[in-house]
Amino acid sequence: MKRAIAGMALALTVLAGCATRTADGPPVPFDRIGQAVAIGQSSKAQVLAALGPATAIRFDSGYEVWRYHYRPARGDGAEDSAEFVILFDPQGIVRKTRQREPGPSTP
Repeated sequence: MKRAIAGMALALTVLAGCATRTADGPPVPFDRIGQAVAIGQSSKAQVLAALGPATAIRFDSGYEVWRYHYRPARGDGAEDSAEFVILFDPQGIVRKTRQREPGPSTP
């Protein structure tokens, strides 16, 4: 049992070494996302200037993922959640994006 726990701890340490994470930035209006990012054209500097800081995960391969997370308040006090994820290639150019629209909150 101790060996299994030690093995899991080692595996997590190795995985943590493959990526680093920065803190979430301030919220960005969700409706600005699609207008600010062009696949194959936008650079990290352009996205940062347009949308502000994001949660970033950098991989040893040179690829980087930025995540913008949104929790707009609704009138009834509940919250919806939405996100926008950007994949940058090693040259710092947007390669893929994924947008998840806000949906109904779950209790």
